[in-house]
Amino acid sequence: MTDGISREELQLAARNHGMPLEALRYDVTPAGLHYLLIHYDIPEIHEDVWRLDVGGAVERPSSLDLDAIRARPAVTAEVTLECAGNGRALLEPRPISQPWLLEAVGNARWTGAPLRNVLEETGIADNAAEVVFTGLDRGIEGEVEQTYERALPLEEAMRPEVFLAYEMNDQPLLPQHGYPLRLVVPGWYGMTHVKWLARIHVVRESFAGYQNAHGYRWRTDEDDPGTGVTRISPRALMIPPGIPEFLTRSRIVEAGRVELRGRAWSGLGQIERVEVGLDGGRWWDAELDAAPPDPFAWRGWRARWDATRGDHVLRCRATDASGATQPTDPVWNVGGYTNNATQRVPVLVR
Repeated sequence: MTDGISREELQLAARNHGMPLEALRYDVTPAGLHYLLIHYDIPEIHEDVWRLDVGGAVERPSSLDLDAIRARPAVTAEVTLECAGNGRALLEPRPISQPWLLEAVGNARWTGAPLRNVLEETGIADNAAEVVFTGLDRGIEGEVEQTYERALPLEEAMRPEVFLAYEMNDQPLLPQHGYPLRLVVPGWYGMTHVKWLARIHVVRESFAGYQNAHGYRWRTDEDDPGTGVTRISPRALMIPPGIPEFLTRSRIVEAGRVELRGRAWSGLGQIERVEVGLDGGRWWDAELDAAPPDPFAWRGWRARWDATRGDHVLRCRATDASGATQPTDPVWNVGGYTNNATQRVPVLVR
């Protein structure tokens, strides 16, 4: 169900944007096409006074400017980011929030300093439990005035893949993508990658801030305390074939051999299989591109379809190394999170 969009949802949709599905053709998503979600306002930040404060349950708190972070040994990795609410607008009844269809994704090349090294230098307390990351964007959500904050279990924060990014696609971060510094946590949904990062705080107990304890939790009903949203579930998306009808975006294709292409990704393990389905019936295996050089980047796939005249519906589904496979139908939840049901692409073949 996608009708009945409220004025408030339209405001959110105007501020945030998805990646056009035809941009799946790019190995690395151009920054201007990468999906974007901004919870509150883009903060005004001046690099000459900005600092990253690292403290809490540590022996040696520190305060770093951007030059000090850039001077550290750098890592560069392609990482697929996906919003936890991707697919929310396809649920019925539709949870009221940013009305994503399927486009809240992108695969960028990020450069930055490993977080683990920064934390180790502070001398983390033996009884430390979590690491809290605080951005500079402020607002009200759930009637709570807050600065956007998310926490990671210490063992996740110490993963060698996690880093503090100051470049996107070999350029300084754009304001909307977290300038001057953001967190990148490969494999986790986008809410974890805190932008406009200003503070890292090690704590001895579970973080009770809104975005961990109330937001981004998978709940079956309003009374369910739920479980936290973490790793990205497997998903394959197809570049819609042919040409679109302007309003409905339904596709028009000429009869004959059609090449279908797309990308697949997962935070649970490397993509090992992609299948294409036709009209709710048969499925056939797509050919996978070589595995990407970085384990949390999306993987290309392609398949051939002998298109016959008439109306058809194409689907695609991914399976990762953990054995997880996309479901055909979505599973409803209060926040509309982690809906990785298979993409449905109506096509008229003429």
